[in-house]
Amino acid sequence: MNKIMIFLFGVFIPLGLFSQDLEMAYNPEEGEIGIFERLDTYVPLDIEVINELGQKVKLEQLVDKPTVIALVYYRCPGICSPFMESMAEVVTRSDLVIGEDYQILSISFDPREGPELARQNRNNYHHLVKKEIDPNGWQFFVADSANIARITEAVGFKYKRTGFDFLHTSAMIFLSNEGKITRYLHGTYFLPIDLKMAVIETAEGKSGPSLSRVLAYCYTFDPAGQQYVLNITKVAGTIILFFALVILLILVIKPKNRKA
Repeated sequence: MNKIMIFLFGVFIPLGLFSQDLEMAYNPEEGEIGIFERLDTYVPLDIEVINELGQKVKLEQLVDKPTVIALVYYRCPGICSPFMESMAEVVTRSDLVIGEDYQILSISFDPREGPELARQNRNNYHHLVKKEIDPNGWQFFVADSANIARITEAVGFKYKRTGFDFLHTSAMIFLSNEGKITRYLHGTYFLPIDLKMAVIETAEGKSGPSLSRVLAYCYTFDPAGQQYVLNITKVAGTIILFFALVILLILVIKPKNRKA
């Protein structure tokens, strides 16, 4: 009986702590910077953005296939460039056809930015894609303050202005044809298989927790450096708990084997 109790404590207490920490990483009450998932909710498709020609367009005119929303600002000195470079890389490496199977809408959340910057970034990042693509598969937009507030709130994108710039994180946010949020791919590096699975499940209207939550558990966003850093304390603690659990299981099971 005592061994059973030890086993239960050994298993469930570490798992409980792990789950609690994982949830806390996405607790919307934790802070004012981050991306807090709104899976299965809908982005209002009457939100209006402005394309590189200065024309106003509603999302309902754009979202007609699995769609990635990428919230950035084009003059960002921090993570926006590596984020969009990584998207260009995964578009290149993926066997999906951008513009047919899915599309990307990069939208600036800085209301001071205009269509000219959107056009410059469109040209720059299209050149980073090392294969022929439909230019309309990856479009670049700006927006006014009211529409920026609506879309950032709808997808759970929290950021903070500091001087001329912003503190923020990054994620590819997937929408179905109806505007339903189905998946988030957090960070600044993406695998083709992650993109493909997200697009397939979005096309089917399925949603699911991000595998990147595990990465989010291991990494902490450093506002000063504008990048994710490995949380050594948390990772080391998890590894110690894992090996403690293994040793506990050996101590509980081994005597039974000897008696047998």
